[in-house]
Amino acid sequence: MFRSGRFVAEHLEDVQPAQVQPNGVDLTLDAVFEQVSPGRISTDGKTIGDRKEVDAANDVFALEPGGYVVRYADQIRIPEDHVGFLYPRSSLLRNSCMLDTAVWDAGYEGRGEGLLEVHHDIEIERGARIAQLVLARASHDSTYTGSYQGENIHREPE
Repeated sequence: MFRSGRFVAEHLEDVQPAQVQPNGVDLTLDAVFEQVSPGRISTDGKTIGDRKEVDAANDVFALEPGGYVVRYADQIRIPEDHVGFLYPRSSLLRNSCMLDTAVWDAGYEGRGEGLLEVHHDIEIERGARIAQLVLARASHDSTYTGSYQGENIHREPE
């Protein structure tokens, strides 16, 4: 069963009222990157290719056709008895863009990333709503402890 937007909002930091939808919460854009070196995915691990941050003139990213890694501005925490799914907002689709995402397992915490496929020039402002997070109840044996735990979260030293 998918949860209400109000429930999802309880698991994000600093959510604005406009982000809360009936069935989820909109995630906003923080940064855009171009991958500049090869990555590798093997049977015993992974290497993420180097990235270069795309400049945002006046906080607007002017993107030409291609693939970009986007980082969401919103910090999320997937509850232990749920799984998170992220979908593109329809305004991206209506502008010839697609957002590819992955499942967020129970226990994941971080500021996730996705792959933005741009098929026609577009301008996207930093802070614009580009995706919607939904949560569903899930049965599982354990919670997420992978290498992306705490991704893009900058914690103050104690």
